[in-house]
Amino acid sequence: MQPRTRIKLLFLLPAAAWVLVWTIFPFFYGLWLSLFHIDFGGEDRFIGLDNFKRFFSDRNALNAVKITFLFVLGSVTVQVILGLLLALAANRPLPLRGLVRTMLILPLFATPVAVGFLFFTIFYEEGGLVNGLLSIKVPWLSSPGYALIAIIIADTWQWISFCFLILLAGLQSIPDDVYEAAALETRNRWKIFWHITFPYLQPTLVLVILLRITEAFKVFAIPYTLTRGGPGNATLVLPMYAYRAGMRFFDFGYASAISFMAFVLVMLFIIFLFRSIRQAY
Repeated sequence: MQPRTRIKLLFLLPAAAWVLVWTIFPFFYGLWLSLFHIDFGGEDRFIGLDNFKRFFSDRNALNAVKITFLFVLGSVTVQVILGLLLALAANRPLPLRGLVRTMLILPLFATPVAVGFLFFTIFYEEGGLVNGLLSIKVPWLSSPGYALIAIIIADTWQWISFCFLILLAGLQSIPDDVYEAAALETRNRWKIFWHITFPYLQPTLVLVILLRITEAFKVFAIPYTLTRGGPGNATLVLPMYAYRAGMRFFDFGYASAISFMAFVLVMLFIIFLFRSIRQAY
């Protein structure tokens, strides 16, 4: 092996070790745990695929899957649309444009736990900011429908900055010559957007959607701090259900099976999305 090749491998070694320690090993260890019934104070018992069979017969787990899909569809759709609108607005000549862009990305740096507690005070039904401004009592946290909407709003407030930032970068990568040529044909902004901006921006849009879907499926901190999964199980997303099974009931085998099923659902969702994109384009 040549010295230059050895040096390259040496520099790649820390990254490879990081992936091995924090990604590959936990994945296969979790999969191994899902095949056991973990009994504290007793002997772990191998039960094969019983935890996965239990998942498909568990009403709470299936409800958590439904709530997670509703959350992902609602939050990602709103975030991408609003992020695109903000990116289009911020891409135009504006006074203090740099300051405006900086302010728009600040929510991205907030911790999800802090965001959850912040919106708990905002959506608090007795004297909260939203109900105070509306002068009506909306059951944001005690009604199943409103509680899910509250979580989507809180998550959107934080992650719309990510969509805005990536889509703004995609808009700025479009050559000005294309717009100048299009201006010779038409002044209609909608036609220019639909025939010039949108086709150029499609790869960036697909990237944003995929990244947000994979991240939204892992949501935990905001619903945990905002609603604790309530009222009832109305906002109990799949990662929170796995947390309850493992950290509250100490059923680590079943918790590992739930986590692995969440991984499978994300992969199936992304595969379906990729097939739809290929058929369309």
